[in-house]
Amino acid sequence: MPRRAQVTVWHGPARGRGGAPRQGSCRLQGLRAVLEADGHELTLEEIPDWNTVELIVNGETVFHCNINDLDFGGDGKLDPLCEEARRAVLNAY
Repeated sequence: MPRRAQVTVWHGPARGRGGAPRQGSCRLQGLRAVLEADGHELTLEEIPDWNTVELIVNGETVFHCNINDLDFGGDGKLDPLCEEARRAVLNAY
């Protein structure tokens, strides 16, 4: 298991109800909290792909999901997707 991995988080804008675009980075709060609690260093990069989140470790995509499926705000401890992402980063090497 890697410790203090450099994780690049690619995230796209999210579409709200009614199709209005909004910045998706607020949905990443729990994911960031979970990964930073494990000691990983995160780099956030916005990409043009709508509703996308990808975690990159050592140049390899280890996790991806729809940004709207992440719980809004919070510490990420109760979000099953945050736990799945956490495990994917730990198993990356």
